[in-house]
Amino acid sequence: RFLSLSYFRFPVQVVKEIIKTVLHEKLGDKKSYSTDTSKEIADEVKNKLKGLGLPRYKYMVQVVMGEQKGEGVRMGTRFFWDADTDKYASETFVNDHIFCVAVAFGVYLY
Repeated sequence: RFLSLSYFRFPVQVVKEIIKTVLHEKLGDKKSYSTDTSKEIADEVKNKLKGLGLPRYKYMVQVVMGEQKGEGVRMGTRFFWDADTDKYASETFVNDHIFCVAVAFGVYLY
């Protein structure tokens, strides 16, 4: 039986919830961070995305962390991709000591 591509679209809202849950579990009330923390977050988000079972999607997860010192952060990303199938979701975690921005990209492989 053939299922249409729309059945397998990258579920942005579901992915946002996955990222949010992982960020709160890993960071909670932490006052500092390390490069290992950002790797753990990226790996856990990626593994949970794989668990969604979306066929033909490749996932990329980017995690940026820093200390809360009252300064701003700007992030930019550029890709060549298919606007019909390729999507991304992002979430931000902030407490009095640290911030973390996690972005998950889902790219459909034709």
